[in-house]
Amino acid sequence: MSKKIKIGIIGCGGIANQKHMPALQKLADDCEMVAFCDIIESRAVKAAQEYGVEGARVYTDYRDLLKEEEIDVVHVLTPNVSHSPITVAAFEAGKHVMCEKPMAHSTEAAQKMMDAWRKSGKKFTIGYQNRFRNEVQTLYHSCRNGELGDVYFAKAHAIRRRAVPTWGVFQDKEKQGGGPLIDIGTHALDMTLWMMDNYEVDSVTGSVFYKMGDQVDGNLFGPWDPSTFEVEDSAFGFIKMKNGATIFLEASWVLNVVESREASTTLCGTKAGAEIRSGMSYAKNELIYNRVLHGTPTEERNSAMGAVAYFEGSQAAEGIVEARQWINALKNDTEPLVKPEQAFVVTQILEAIYQSHAQGKEIKF
Repeated sequence: MSKKIKIGIIGCGGIANQKHMPALQKLADDCEMVAFCDIIESRAVKAAQEYGVEGARVYTDYRDLLKEEEIDVVHVLTPNVSHSPITVAAFEAGKHVMCEKPMAHSTEAAQKMMDAWRKSGKKFTIGYQNRFRNEVQTLYHSCRNGELGDVYFAKAHAIRRRAVPTWGVFQDKEKQGGGPLIDIGTHALDMTLWMMDNYEVDSVTGSVFYKMGDQVDGNLFGPWDPSTFEVEDSAFGFIKMKNGATIFLEASWVLNVVESREASTTLCGTKAGAEIRSGMSYAKNELIYNRVLHGTPTEERNSAMGAVAYFEGSQAAEGIVEARQWINALKNDTEPLVKPEQAFVVTQILEAIYQSHAQGKEIKF
């Protein structure tokens, strides 16, 4: 595509305003937002005024937006349960699709998205922006270069001490399909699987807890209404891969721990180990390697770079990097970094954790 890519935004809530629309606005030389849809019309109107081209259209039904022939790509930024029907309809309308994470709330819904994508011949990606962080990219390349050896054990961390989201539909099981596991656990699991480059799952065992829904004190985002808290507050998964490698996934919005670690991973290999530490307990994101050097166990940290006098410099936020690579993939007909097949496995594992808890047994793949 040599012309500007024309984008339709479906869902003008939190993630659209916090990540997607500001990032796309910075890529105005290559793309433009021409249509906006939200079930609350005022949100779509506001988005069109702030981020749209002159004359941008506003809709309250995504099916009407998808009828616009000039739209090349849609960003599906709605609650989890609606990802599948909107994405399927977008592919049937001949659009490329960027869908916010997770791919879907269930494997069945995600499979419909995969089938529609393969039939369409269009491009498809999922919004796992944490892959684009500097330290995540660095560790990924270390793994690809074999610097850790055979990574046979990992932990995927998505733990908050007291940070339950009290806006939107995060606590609504019907619209979201789950709580912290599907909300923030999905990021940590995506990062860990991607580092290990292993998507061959053998079995999943899970524990899910509904213990803290009425413990509203001390929450970062203020108290919530316990009567509407329908999702789990914590979930834990033990994932065994076909080659024997094992991943432990921990996800919680509200857990009585000292250390809050989110969108983080711990990798243990035969040559070395590595940890990414990020979340509320850390002033900055850290990447720490551990290995034996000349017979001595050592730790290596990534350096904090200072600014140069009279020049601040800047590193684009991961949301902007994510948007840029997606737009470049469309313009240059290349593969996006986050592949649908990978995101599909993440959804399969998350659902298996819920199923394992409900059925009281290990789920075999």
